[in-house]
Amino acid sequence: MSKRKKTATIEEYIKYIPLKNPDINWSADKNGIVTLEMQNKGAMNKVFQLLFRKPKISYIHLDENGSFIWPLIDGEKSIEEIGKDVDAHFGEKAHPLYERLCQFFSILSSYKFITYK
Repeated sequence: MSKRKKTATIEEYIKYIPLKNPDINWSADKNGIVTLEMQNKGAMNKVFQLLFRKPKISYIHLDENGSFIWPLIDGEKSIEEIGKDVDAHFGEKAHPLYERLCQFFSILSSYKFITYK
């Protein structure tokens, strides 16, 4: 019998407190669009860099919503609290709010841009 990791419900997930990975550099342009800098480290990345001229740093440009959310990740606010700020700023444009936020944070976590407190 295999053991499966229990998936958090939305109600549980929004209680998580995200933390930015301190190894990820980021900047915002004059329009507030955030760009994350991901260093491509490791043996395989070095091989790809040498053979296929892959970059040492990848630049990830967040959309308007992501660029609004990224600076709010302070290690103190939960996803639920960040969601209230997103709702106040974007209104209906951000809905379904918590489903979208959970998906966004799940993606950030999968790329190790964030962890949870």
